[in-house]
Amino acid sequence: MREAEGKLTTRAALASVATALFLLILKSFAAWQTGSVAMLGSLADTGLDLLASLVTLYGVRIAAMPADYDHRFGHGKAEALAALFQVALITASAAAIGWRAIVSFKEDRPTASAELGIGVSLVAIVATFALLYYQRRVIARTRSVAIEADNVHYQSDLLLNLSVIAALVLDQYLGVAAADPVFGIAIALWLAWGALRASSHAIDQLMDKEWPEDKRRRFVEVAARQPELKGIHDLRTRRSGAKDFVQFHVWIDPGMTVAEAHDVMDAVEAKLQGEFPGVEILIHVDPEGQVDEPGNPLVETDLTPGARE
Repeated sequence: MREAEGKLTTRAALASVATALFLLILKSFAAWQTGSVAMLGSLADTGLDLLASLVTLYGVRIAAMPADYDHRFGHGKAEALAALFQVALITASAAAIGWRAIVSFKEDRPTASAELGIGVSLVAIVATFALLYYQRRVIARTRSVAIEADNVHYQSDLLLNLSVIAALVLDQYLGVAAADPVFGIAIALWLAWGALRASSHAIDQLMDKEWPEDKRRRFVEVAARQPELKGIHDLRTRRSGAKDFVQFHVWIDPGMTVAEAHDVMDAVEAKLQGEFPGVEILIHVDPEGQVDEPGNPLVETDLTPGARE
């Protein structure tokens, strides 16, 4: 499963690189011909898209590598690092576009060749829609944070291209001279907001944030179906790249042999793997009534009450 997910994320990253390269060539010609700040902003963003996509490709390939002696939990967090690099590029792009738009207010330089700019933007929209559709399918299967950050970036590209079309129409057909720089500023603000959103998932992974509460509760409900478990406590969950990790303690009958307890844990893991495919599980067995950290409800609170109903 891990190998299959690695191939999917790599293909999604390659598709992103190919799309960015195609659009970079197309928009370079359009920016040169039109002189539009909005188109220039779109071109700058596409150039950063290409760099970000190359970093994403490198990140997902590293993340797909199996665990080794120095990285026993695998290399999944390479995806979060790649996502943060994308965020930095998006932020830099937003700042540059915003500054260029502000400067253009003073220059009052007209745009040209609206038809070319609009045509290029329409082609870019179609190509971006196709990439987003493919990326969403990959994200649904792998939950890759790097591909998700790339997807957020390309979602902003749709607005970028629509803004370029609107700016050119208003500027050249309706005579609204300030439309182009205004849309340039709007694009910059949208990119900055996208960077903020994209950073949150990557930071959550790097900080080992717990699963959402409803997912944790469902995990406990599945584990609690095993009647030999007298209680579940000290549940810890996290995500690294496209892989989930879970560890928890269970109370069992102190009279069980080691072999009997081992068989029970195998049964628990099998049930959990059926509901949460690919999750890596570590279970610590405690005799019923054992208290490791008195007075620490985060560790000692039994999570099964209500889960067996």
